[in-house]
Amino acid sequence: MECISVFDMLKIGVGPSSSHTLGPWRAAERWIKELKVSGHFDKVENIKVDLFGSLSLTGKGHATDYAVMLGLSGANPETIPTESIEQTIIDIKSTGLLMFNNERALPFSFKDDIVFNRKFLPFHANGMIFSATINGRKRKSTFYSIGGGFVVKEERQNSKANKIIFYCTFPYPVENGVKLLEFCKQLNLPVSGVVLENEKSIRDEETIDFELKRIWSTMLECMCIGCHTEGNLPGGLNVRRRAFDMHKTLKDEVPYSNPQEWMASIRNTEVKFRQILQWVSCFALSVNEVNAALGRVVTAPTNGSAGVIPAVLMYYMVIENHEADFQHIKKFLLVAGEIGSIFKKGATISAAMGGCQAEIGVSSAMAAAALCELLGGTPEQVLVAAEIAMEHHLGLTCDPIRGLVQIPCIERNSMGAIKAINAAELALSTDPKNVKVPLDSVVNTMWETAKDMNSKYKETSEGGLAVRVNLTDC
Repeated sequence: MECISVFDMLKIGVGPSSSHTLGPWRAAERWIKELKVSGHFDKVENIKVDLFGSLSLTGKGHATDYAVMLGLSGANPETIPTESIEQTIIDIKSTGLLMFNNERALPFSFKDDIVFNRKFLPFHANGMIFSATINGRKRKSTFYSIGGGFVVKEERQNSKANKIIFYCTFPYPVENGVKLLEFCKQLNLPVSGVVLENEKSIRDEETIDFELKRIWSTMLECMCIGCHTEGNLPGGLNVRRRAFDMHKTLKDEVPYSNPQEWMASIRNTEVKFRQILQWVSCFALSVNEVNAALGRVVTAPTNGSAGVIPAVLMYYMVIENHEADFQHIKKFLLVAGEIGSIFKKGATISAAMGGCQAEIGVSSAMAAAALCELLGGTPEQVLVAAEIAMEHHLGLTCDPIRGLVQIPCIERNSMGAIKAINAAELALSTDPKNVKVPLDSVVNTMWETAKDMNSKYKETSEGGLAVRVNLTDC
């Protein structure tokens, strides 16, 4: 069983996609480390990257080629100034040189050294092969981006055959919902408490708090940027940013100069039902508009679904509980991360494997569960909330127009956030004893649905809206 931390599920990175941008970026970093460990890095004469399957079919719309070059250049997706990305790519294209790990200048052709192969590799839809020429001979390494920024090597697929056993080092390893509830009962702790105990086994609580604050700060800043940025998104579809217009209509004339003061000003606004819907949608849209423009977001659990969790947490902070503080944020993120890990272990969080149910559906389940605990739900009700949210995303396809994480991806974050809030409320009024569909059943169903889904609806842009919408109308 995988030992998945909250910080594995919630990662800071650059948009627009965790599987198609952050994953290839991290794969490039890992390949460089391999070369250094083996002593081959200084001997590399030239490099080449082959992208396969979904990475090839929608890679250009997801900036996969940009991500590969940035990773090979030694840039860190958590810290790179996002405004410098375009210039870095321009420099590589114009000079025909790439600063390998920011150490060595190597010849590199943007057109010839990143190859888009339509065929799929056997292990996963998001495959890539990095090649280096050393003393005239090719040295290759294969990676798979399996969703949420997670990257695995090809040999992992043969781990069972080779009798390689992976042990989870958490004191309370959670494989599924049933096991999570067992630990909650055994320890007499809420879901967040069990998760915290596991996290404390690998890092001290001061570090946990620091990293969770950094994640929330990134989410908040992302929402604030998105709500204050006007114009059209890049990529050719000329999608108008809507968070700016919605925010302008909703906000009061209370002055503010930073994200914290911005939150305080929102708390003073009118919150009738329509305004609540609009605010939640505004928060979700803002994140994914930043994501679509290669901005910095928190993968939660993916970039394409990065707006759901911050939107629901922001809803709790500025509408539901004006006295909310870091302790509430901490519990929310701990619960969300754990629910996401259950879906990753039992199904998938990759749209290339499971369609959008694996991204928006999972993020909605994560947010619903987290909100339910903050609103006073029992551990059983927390899992009910997650189940309800996912149940009503089952079968959701991934069919981005032109391979861009814009249509229908951005709006889907708004819908996922609203469903999460509704799911939490339904769970709070539910006696878990009367529930007919447990969380583990919906996880299994989601995975079976994913396996049955036609490949053209799995982030290939070969079906659905991606082929039914006339691009001349965009």
